[in-house]
Amino acid sequence: MMKAFSLNGHAALVTGSSQGIGLAIALGLHEAGARVVAHGRQARPSDLPADVSYVACDLCDSGAPGKLIERAIAAEPGLDTLVCNAGSFFDVPFLEMTGELWDKTINLNLRTMYLTAQAFAQHLVREKRGGSIVIMSSTNGFQAESDSVAYDVSKGGLVMLTKSLAVSLAPHGIRVNGIAPGLIKTPLTSVWMESRNDDLLKHYEKKILLGHVGKAEDCAGAVMFLCSPAASYITGEIIVIDGGLTVCQMGRL
Repeated sequence: MMKAFSLNGHAALVTGSSQGIGLAIALGLHEAGARVVAHGRQARPSDLPADVSYVACDLCDSGAPGKLIERAIAAEPGLDTLVCNAGSFFDVPFLEMTGELWDKTINLNLRTMYLTAQAFAQHLVREKRGGSIVIMSSTNGFQAESDSVAYDVSKGGLVMLTKSLAVSLAPHGIRVNGIAPGLIKTPLTSVWMESRNDDLLKHYEKKILLGHVGKAEDCAGAVMFLCSPAASYITGEIIVIDGGLTVCQMGRL
């Protein structure tokens, strides 16, 4: 591995990393040499290497983002990298959407990201250390999807959060970037995809230029790059990882 792409000497917290994209990112950062703290709401998953720390908490609980950062620092005092990944989808058709579901979506997908990044940055600034933050947005942050209003709004907010934090934290030597996955097969999306007939999946495969739905591991490499010295002059950027889904207007017939 080229030294510029190595994460040896770095310590990273990945929120929402008990499964799916977050788990793939945590394993990727670990493979690149970082000391990793994983996080989830449930008990520690068996997929994690023994030397990866794990913190269980619900980020929507009062004060949880700050407490998570404290516990991550206790596990890895040299923490200098944060991947804000925790999020989910709770939408129903717009005319049926409730205030409770709206709040649940915005609280988890946007508010907890903001507060976790803030607590992490406050720690680094107190210690006069630089670092890196990667925020998980989505292609939904750029293009709307049917029956996905609250989710789309939350992911659009994360696009601007990435840019705004990059502006606010650059004077402190903290880089902030994001990734925007398209259609990726995870435990969350598998339930959605498998509940439909094959025609829907075939429709997406025709729209995706590379011809297939992505894997969680497809997102890990971009995060590893953004957290590494190879990306030391990059901030405020969002890498779209969608196999070309959003590039071609009409798709293949």
